[in-house]
Amino acid sequence: MEFLDVLKIFLLGIIEGITEWLPVSSTGHIMIMTNLWEKFGGQFWSNNFSKGFPPVFDYVIQLGAIFAVVVLFFKKLFPFGLEQASEENGQIVKRKVVFKNDVFSLWLKIIVACVPAVVAIFIDEIFDNLDSTVETIIIASMLVLYGVAFILVETLNKNRQPKVNDVGEITYKTAFLIGCFQVLAAIPGTSRSGVTIVGALLLGVSRVSASEFTFFLAIPTMVGTSAFKILKFFLDGGSFTSTEIWALLLGMVVAFAISMLAIKMLMNFVKKHDFKPFGWYRIGLGAVLILICVIIP
Repeated sequence: MEFLDVLKIFLLGIIEGITEWLPVSSTGHIMIMTNLWEKFGGQFWSNNFSKGFPPVFDYVIQLGAIFAVVVLFFKKLFPFGLEQASEENGQIVKRKVVFKNDVFSLWLKIIVACVPAVVAIFIDEIFDNLDSTVETIIIASMLVLYGVAFILVETLNKNRQPKVNDVGEITYKTAFLIGCFQVLAAIPGTSRSGVTIVGALLLGVSRVSASEFTFFLAIPTMVGTSAFKILKFFLDGGSFTSTEIWALLLGMVVAFAISMLAIKMLMNFVKKHDFKPFGWYRIGLGAVLILICVIIP
């Protein structure tokens, strides 16, 4: 790979790692970067990469971000544990493996929430081959729309106490409804985490619990979407070159490292603040993008 290719992949990995978990649309930001680069600086992906590779790259590097969730929330997500069976003179004599029913129940709710996401995979295909200007306008519009939604929902909830203060308290019905909101994320610029958090807040889930459930829901959703994109790539006659494989690995590693920091920062933020700053950021960025499209068609 050329140095410029490596630099671009680093930048995309950083963008993915930060924006995947913040409610500002990771796919939207990646599309913004590539579209603006092509508008002002020429072709983004060099001839070292096949035509069908970029859409696959955008989704597969999300697996690096997903692994960060697994690492940070391993205790909450792993359904098995060790339990002290007996003790003698302060020494553990025997341990036994136990099954955590609450974690199993959480995974069932995650699966229920993922059911509507199947629809989103096929809706996403509609937006794969749009003109860059049209795509940018759609992204900008969704950034503004859900930015306004965040501000309105947080204003509405200002004097309300959440009904759900822990992910374990989320019911199967609430999980399914949150999954329905996730379908909207198929539209570029929406933000999967953003729309599910908005939905969860509307359903009475606390900010911290809404964020955590959104993280957990991302695991099967993104793994499934990435697998679908890879399968489609191969069925269309594509194959990964050694350069493309290294690009995917590099992107995933960078996304993982940055995600570790981004998730910790977001969880600390939502414990003390609401999501309005993200709403204002979305509105501002969307307005700038629309202005760019108008001035430089």
